Amino acid sequence: MICEKAKINAVFLRNDNYLNATMLEKELNVLGRKTDYLQEYTPAILEAFTNMHPENDYWVHFDCPEFTCVCPITHQPDFATILIDYIPDVKMVESKSLKLYLHGFRNHGAFHEDCVNLIMKDLIRLMDPKYIEVTGIYSSRGGIRIYPYCNYGRPGTKYEAIAEQRLFNH
Repeated sequence: MICEKAKINAVFLRNDNYLNATMLEKELNVLGRKTDYLQEYTPAILEAFTNMHPENDYWVHFDCPEFTCVCPITHQPDFATILIDYIPDVKMVESKSLKLYLHGFRNHGAFHEDCVNLIMKDLIRLMDPKYIEVTGIYSSRGGIRIYPYCNYGRPGTKYEAIAEQRLFNH
């Protein structure tokens, strides 16, 4: 009896995974295809997929250690690790599209603080997360390191209070 139940559960699990994979293929255009690296800032490359567990609050963390941009004044390169943390709602960012999006900053002239705010705002437009924060850990240039931080919590929810608390305790 237990063995039969296990077989039935395995069939349902296989079917659920097939349905989930089929649904994801319809939502995503970049994943699984030839990679064309963008040479300019292009938020349109970002793709989202449906969160399979929107009823749960959970933390998603991206550590992007190869971020580069250029100073808008001197055009000198800046190197950083970008940390992106968020609590998803209905949509989640697809990681390959995020990688291509971040690569697009390589020739983009922007100050460090502008970069982290652009990244956060583009991800908010894409996913409408419950909560998100973006940190830039920039390499030293001229003897100064800059670590800009920005965050957002959905207005009118507990996440707005979390954002305020994390910002002021950062």
